[in-house]
Amino acid sequence: MDLSDTLAEFALAPCRAPEAVRAVARLSLIDWMAVGIAGADEPVAGVLRAMAAEESGAAQAGLIGGGRAPARMAALVNGTISHALDYDDTHFAHIGHPSVGVIPAALAVGEHLGLSGADVQEAALIGMEASIRFGMWLGRGHYQVGYHQTATAGAVGATVAAGRLNGLSQAQMRTALGLVATRASGLKSQFGTMGKPFNAGLSAANGVEAAMLARLGMEARLGALEGPLGLGPTHHGAADAAGLAGLGETWMFESVSHKFHACCHGLHASLEAAAQIEVAAGDIAEIRVATHPRWMSVCNQPAPDTGLGAKFSYATVLPMHFLGHDTAQLQSYSDALCADPALVALRGRVKVQEDDSLSEMQARLEVETRAGEVLAAFHDLDAPLALDARAQKIAAKAASLLGEARAARVRTLIEGQAAPGEIAAELGT
Repeated sequence: MDLSDTLAEFALAPCRAPEAVRAVARLSLIDWMAVGIAGADEPVAGVLRAMAAEESGAAQAGLIGGGRAPARMAALVNGTISHALDYDDTHFAHIGHPSVGVIPAALAVGEHLGLSGADVQEAALIGMEASIRFGMWLGRGHYQVGYHQTATAGAVGATVAAGRLNGLSQAQMRTALGLVATRASGLKSQFGTMGKPFNAGLSAANGVEAAMLARLGMEARLGALEGPLGLGPTHHGAADAAGLAGLGETWMFESVSHKFHACCHGLHASLEAAAQIEVAAGDIAEIRVATHPRWMSVCNQPAPDTGLGAKFSYATVLPMHFLGHDTAQLQSYSDALCADPALVALRGRVKVQEDDSLSEMQARLEVETRAGEVLAAFHDLDAPLALDARAQKIAAKAASLLGEARAARVRTLIEGQAAPGEIAAELGT
């Protein structure tokens, strides 16, 4: 069985995910809603909603921040907005953000077709798992040369979710995967700009479009994900069959990482290590951080002058921490802070070095004081986090973003498997 057949079969088979995996998926849905609602007033959100209003069209699905649009446009808008703050979940097996590419697609299709909340949640979980597995099949080389897995692998996951909800046959699902192979796109060169969240919106919209076209009878080259001149061969895919091992039985999604700092996930291990070190900012002579080489081209901006750029900068977030700025709060990242003399001075003392003995989820930190003392710490984001502890952290994050009352409403909607229309109504208020 080839890759496209394997993914199509998984997309349409009964979901056998255990309750523990479903529980993590519900937490990701809560997290996605909280981050999306909090990003409703970001500049890129206004741009996307303005485009949706200008194009108009059938009012099939709701938009974050208000308004309605065709399902494909709603997926584009909501996918982009929910990644605008770069505060959503990450899966390090392929270095992608599963929720922002897949959930908006599932929600838009589910609302358009009048499906149940249970159907949408299950399709989203299957789509997110597929995006991770396809991302693993593509391999690290695909990401390292400049492709954004959230957009490329995410588009495949969005197609799986949207195709399942559209009731595609096995043959139609293979066609949808062939279509999205020619649509999937997104570059890391957009990091630090509005183009990065747009990549997430593209993945969601591409999935909705591919599924819809397949349902309506569009034809495509089958096997275009893996075949000659297909997505994998032309986009530095490794064709790593191990990425598909145990598909449908073993659920990689369960090990998704949620963000508890409002910046690129590549910075989080260093911030968690910094939390283990007690030192006054004025006593710091030098900060040395060792990280996996892959992050050097992602979140190592040496002197950003915007709050958005700060979210991709070791040299900024570590001084922020030691100067007492809360890196979990959205308002901490601002253009004004990037120009703050105290931060600029401390930023100049940060040295970032690559260390290929570290995993992508690890960081080692050394803080040398003016007195010559060296304080060291290490953190691994892959360290086990119990489900109840994860739930508490996400509840606290949602409350900090939305307030206690609204965060409670969001949790009730997701835990009660509310209909897509009810979810959209909450997103639009």
